Amino acid sequence: MARVKRGVTSRAKHKKVLKAVKGQWGRRKNTIRIARQAMEKAMQYGYRDRRNKKRDFKSIWIQRINAGVRSEGLTYSKFINGLSKTGIKIDRKILAEIAYDNPEAFKTIVKKAQAALN
Repeated sequence: MARVKRGVTSRAKHKKVLKAVKGQWGRRKNTIRIARQAMEKAMQYGYRDRRNKKRDFKSIWIQRINAGVRSEGLTYSKFINGLSKTGIKIDRKILAEIAYDNPEAFKTIVKKAQAALN
């Protein structure tokens, strides 16, 4: 059986890593050992932050809804409770968009939630 020389495969692996760290500073972009560490760390951050992004957006939506609801004399938690009692099933993303873009429509939703609480 012929012997296998590994130059082609290692070159391909190195190119893949160096392409991933393109644009970084110093030896992180051109030294394979340091570039691999930088790439692994960047991928860890990406994995973590893809989940954190969802958390951050949900908190932004809640803040926007809370601001819109407080102008009507209600709190966020009471508003959500009123929505569940009326059976209105609108998620927080859409509620935040309505509160931001269309305050009149949001006021009617708040009035319905208030009526369900009383």
